[in-house]
Amino acid sequence: MLAAAALAAPPAAARDGARTETAVASTSPVTDVVESVVRVKVPLPESAGPRPEECDWLSYLRYRHADGPAASADADRVLVAQPGIFAGAGSFDGLARNTVHKAAANGDHIEFWALDRRSNCLEDPTGIQAGLAAGDVHLAVDYYYRQREVDGRTFAGYRTNDQVKWLQHVGLEQTVRDQYDLLVRELPDQAVRKRKVMCGGHSLGGVLTAYFAMWDFDGNPATTRDAGYEQCGGYFALDTRIDTGILGMEGFPADMVPLVELGAGVVRVGLEAGVVPRALSAPAVVNTETMNLLAIAGLAARLSPEGLSDLATYVPSGFNTDTTYRLLFAKDYPTFAAGTPTVRDFRFTNAAALGGLLDDNSQPLAFMQASVGFWDGGKVVDKEFPAPNNLDGLGLGGLATLLGKKAVPDTPDGPLYTWRNFDLVGAPDDPGYESEHGGPFTTAADEVTDIGQLARSLSEHPLDFTEHYFPTKLIADIALADAPGIADGAVHTGGIGANPTLNLEAGDGLGARDPRPGDVVAPGYQHLDVITASAVQNNGRPEPISQHLAAFAGR
Repeated sequence: MLAAAALAAPPAAARDGARTETAVASTSPVTDVVESVVRVKVPLPESAGPRPEECDWLSYLRYRHADGPAASADADRVLVAQPGIFAGAGSFDGLARNTVHKAAANGDHIEFWALDRRSNCLEDPTGIQAGLAAGDVHLAVDYYYRQREVDGRTFAGYRTNDQVKWLQHVGLEQTVRDQYDLLVRELPDQAVRKRKVMCGGHSLGGVLTAYFAMWDFDGNPATTRDAGYEQCGGYFALDTRIDTGILGMEGFPADMVPLVELGAGVVRVGLEAGVVPRALSAPAVVNTETMNLLAIAGLAARLSPEGLSDLATYVPSGFNTDTTYRLLFAKDYPTFAAGTPTVRDFRFTNAAALGGLLDDNSQPLAFMQASVGFWDGGKVVDKEFPAPNNLDGLGLGGLATLLGKKAVPDTPDGPLYTWRNFDLVGAPDDPGYESEHGGPFTTAADEVTDIGQLARSLSEHPLDFTEHYFPTKLIADIALADAPGIADGAVHTGGIGANPTLNLEAGDGLGARDPRPGDVVAPGYQHLDVITASAVQNNGRPEPISQHLAAFAGR
């Protein structure tokens, strides 16, 4: 999958072996965009304590046009993107390719840098990459669950809280400094950075960009060439804002880390003692194992989309996986409580299994939703768990619009449930499944992401789509930013407004909760769709998020 290549002359500061760049082979339909993975050695301070050697490196996926300049400094513009919560560099693949391609059509040769946060160094993609190379998803499952050796390596298991102690030092300050250090090493000339770099991100990435813009990196507020806003010529926000609050998720940090209500000191002591988990996770749906499970599901759907899925049977049973399946596939509270029928009682194609995990008509968590099509092949009914589908009738119309109608297959031991891709919803052969509360579950106007390309993005990259070990300190620091010692470097409060900003919002995502004049709003989009949507939409028009971002970069 990966082939070493001399892609571009590295910056002078990196010619001492502290930088690598490796070509990434891709089956994307956007064939005129070149992708590589770049790794730059930027060690953590010794005070962070023991950590794996690979965690002293920063990584990103570099996308550029095949006809563009080889050196980043010669590009017309460089877009640098921070991923959202629980997300990695691979999540930007669709947007990055579409934007670089459209910019080239406009006569601009731009680059898109999809950043991995430092914590992504803890992931082990060996099984996914081996399964992809062999065309066998079982190889990946055996590596992660059955101690199968791959290239002389066996899976060490998901890291425990004691094994990620150094993450208690990776918070807001370290994260924005990592971005600064990477930019300085890759583009040493500050004038070039100011003229050519545009900083932004998806979801939580908008908040991180805001703090980056305000940060003073040399410790002397009187000098501003080092200030975050002087490293960028513009900002872009993907279903988020360049702001210190998380759009549409007020109270979210406190909900995930309840101890933040007790103050920064309590959180710090809790992290040091290990009482507060150093990597954010939940018992199901959102944790290290389920994030990796998404990559496995993506790999299966990429290799054999119409093949019979054995994801729920070949992956060994466990509390985490079983509870996740029950949450996502139970049609109502009695079914969830009884635990029957289980997902193992249904027959799905691999594409349908992936759709059930991430489609907005199935996945209840807004920040994990994409609009990738709909179920097909058998009876489909309302999914009334964890929220009912008749919220309109309960006087909760706003919430109904935000959550949408959920659906689930209803015939265990029955037909093979298939997946109707986004561009086949509303086709002449579409059964047009309808909710018992009135109206269709979905329409062509609400479907925007190709499930095949989502599967590819989940399984193709050396830098993952997801983030398995999200540092608790990072989200706690954002919630506690006003406390002394947390965001002391964010002194340039005018930095957020110092550069032009493009807000790109999902019409049915988090951005829909706070529309503002000048926003580019993509109708029908969910939170993930702003970075995964297909280059051509169901109305035959170009994908609007990448189109506007390419035009903005071209200015």
